Amino acid sequence: MENVHLAVEDEDLYSGYNDFNSTFFTETCDWSCAGENIFLKALMFSYMTTQPSFLLGTSANTSDWFCEQIHNCLSLYCRLSALTYFVKSTCVIKAHEGAARPMTSIRAAGYTSTMMRGSTFDTLGQHRGPAPPLEGKNEDAPEEKIKIMEKKVNDLIEESCMAYSSGTSQLALEKAKEARRKEQAVVRQREQSGTADHINLDLTYSVLLNLANQYEHNEMYPEALNTYQVIVKNKMFNNPGRLKVNMGNIYFQQKNYPKAIKFYRMALDQISNAHKEMRIKIMQNIGVVFLRMGQYSDAITSFEHIMRESPNITTGYNLVLCNYATGDREGMKKAFQMLISVPLGIDDEDKYIPATDDSSTNMVIDAIKNDKLYQMERDKKAQAEKYIMTAAKLIAPAIETSFASGFDWCVDMVKASQYVELANDLEINKAITYLRQKDFNQAVETLKTFEKKDSRVKSVAATNLSFIYFLEKDYDQADRYADLAMNANRYNPAALVNKGNTVFVKQDYEKAAEFFKEALKNDSSCTEGLYNLGLTYKRLNRLEDALDCFLKLNAILRNSDQVMCQIADLYEQLGDLQQAIEWLMQVISVTPTDPHILAKLGKLHNDEGEKSQALHYYSEVET
Repeated sequence: MENVHLAVEDEDLYSGYNDFNSTFFTETCDWSCAGENIFLKALMFSYMTTQPSFLLGTSANTSDWFCEQIHNCLSLYCRLSALTYFVKSTCVIKAHEGAARPMTSIRAAGYTSTMMRGSTFDTLGQHRGPAPPLEGKNEDAPEEKIKIMEKKVNDLIEESCMAYSSGTSQLALEKAKEARRKEQAVVRQREQSGTADHINLDLTYSVLLNLANQYEHNEMYPEALNTYQVIVKNKMFNNPGRLKVNMGNIYFQQKNYPKAIKFYRMALDQISNAHKEMRIKIMQNIGVVFLRMGQYSDAITSFEHIMRESPNITTGYNLVLCNYATGDREGMKKAFQMLISVPLGIDDEDKYIPATDDSSTNMVIDAIKNDKLYQMERDKKAQAEKYIMTAAKLIAPAIETSFASGFDWCVDMVKASQYVELANDLEINKAITYLRQKDFNQAVETLKTFEKKDSRVKSVAATNLSFIYFLEKDYDQADRYADLAMNANRYNPAALVNKGNTVFVKQDYEKAAEFFKEALKNDSSCTEGLYNLGLTYKRLNRLEDALDCFLKLNAILRNSDQVMCQIADLYEQLGDLQQAIEWLMQVISVTPTDPHILAKLGKLHNDEGEKSQALHYYSEVET
C-alpha cells in the first residue's frame, strides 16, 4: 500500500502526450527556401523510422549525424521547391493559351469529373471560334464529273416514271432511252479514269429495268424481252430471276402460253420459299395460263394449292369455273364452299356509324367514311359478292337434277357463311330464272316469300312482282306491289318506273311523267325511266321535250334501233323529213332487213317527191 500513489484530482491524464525533443522541431529554423511544414515533418519521420541507431539510441554521434541529414534534406527540398514553382508557373501560362493537359503520362486521358485547369464551362461553344470554311468541290475532278452524270441519269429515270404515270407512254420511253445512253457514258467515263471497279450496278439495274418496262408498256415486246435478257444474264445483279415473271407476262400477252408457263416455272424455281406471297402469285399466273390452254386438270391443281396456302376470291372463282368446265359436281360444290370461305379482311361497317355524343369521334368518322381505304374495301366486297353470285347462278343448274334444288343448296351454303345477306339476292335470282323460263307462277311464289323480309329485299321483290303483274296486264296488282316497293324504299328507281307505268296505262300522263322524272332524279342512268318519259311527252304532244329525251337516250344507248325509230318519228311529226330519213338510214344500218323501216323510208321518199328512191325501198320490202 505504501507504493500506491493516488492520482491528484487536477492531474491531466494526457499530459506530456505531445511533448517531443526541441532539437527535431524545424519550424523555428530560418530557412529561406522552406516550403511546407508537412513535407518536412514527413521527411523527418521517415529518417527517424529508417535509422535503427537513432531509434535505439546506440550511436554516440546521433545528434551530429541527424543534423547533417537534416541539412542535406533541406538542401534537396529547396531545389525541389524551386523546380515545382517553375513548373506551376509554366502551367498557369499555358492554361491561358489553350486547354490544360495532364502533368504526367500516368494519368489516363479522357473523361474527368473535375473541370480542366484553365478552362471554363462553355455550353454554346462561343470560345471555339468560327468553323473553318468548307473545302470547295473541284468540279473538274473526274469523280465529281461522274457523280454529276449519275445524278442526271437518276433524274431521267424519275422523269420517265412520272411521264408514264401521267399517261404519256411515248415520252416515258424516250426518257428511258436517254437515261440508258447517259448511263453508258458514265460507265465509259469510269473506265477511262481507271475506276471501273466502282461502277454503280444499282444505277445500271434501275436504268435497264425501267427501259424494259417502258418497252413493255408501249407493246414493243421483242425489245422488252431483249432488255430483260440483259439483266437476267448478268450474274452481278441480285435476284434477276424475278424478272422472268415479267418475261412470262409478255409471252402471255403474245398468247405464247407454253413459253409463258416455262418462264413462270423458272421464276418459281429461283424464288425461295421465304417469299410466299410472290410464289402464290406466280402459281396463280400458271393456273390462268392452263385455263386459257384448256388444260383444266392442271389448272385445278394449281388453284387448289393456292386455296390451301393463301385463299383469295379470284382464285376461288377460277377454281369453280374449271370444275364447271370438267363437269365435276362434287368439285363444283367443294370449290364453291372454298369461295365463300375466303376471308376478306374487312372490318365491320359499324365503325362508320357516328356516335351520338362524341363530336371528335364523329368528325373522324366523317373524314374516313368515304376515304380511299373505305372505297377500296367497298370495291373488294362488291367484287366478292359479284363472283359469288355469278358462281352460284352458273353451278346451280349443274350440281343437282334441277336448277331449283341447285339454287336451294347454294342458298343454304351462303346462309351459313359470312355472306349471309347474299342469300336473299340468290332467292331473287332464282325467281328471275323462273321468269326467263316463263314459269310465272313459280316466280310469283318465290317472290312473295320476301314480303316479310327487311325493307331492301322487300322492295326488290315487290318491284319484280309489280313488273310480272304488269306483263300479265293485271294492273291493279301491279299498282299494289309498286306501292309496296315504294313504301319499302322510296328511292328505288325501278319501283318508281313501275308506278309510272301503272299510271300511264290509266292515261294520267302528267302524273306518270312526275314518277318518271323522280326515278331519273334518283338515278340519272335509269334508261327505262328516260324512254318512258319520252313516250309520255309524245302523248302530251310535247314533241320537243320528247325529242330531247330520246336524243339523250341515244347518247347512252348507241345503235339502239328502238330509240332511233322514235327520233325519226318525232322529226317526221315536226315536219323535218330529211332528218327523219337520216335517222331511219341509221336504223337500216343496224337492222337492214326490217320491212317496217324499209316501208317507212319508201313513204318518206315518196312524200319528198323522190319516186325512184321510194320505188327502191318498196321493192326491198317485197324481196
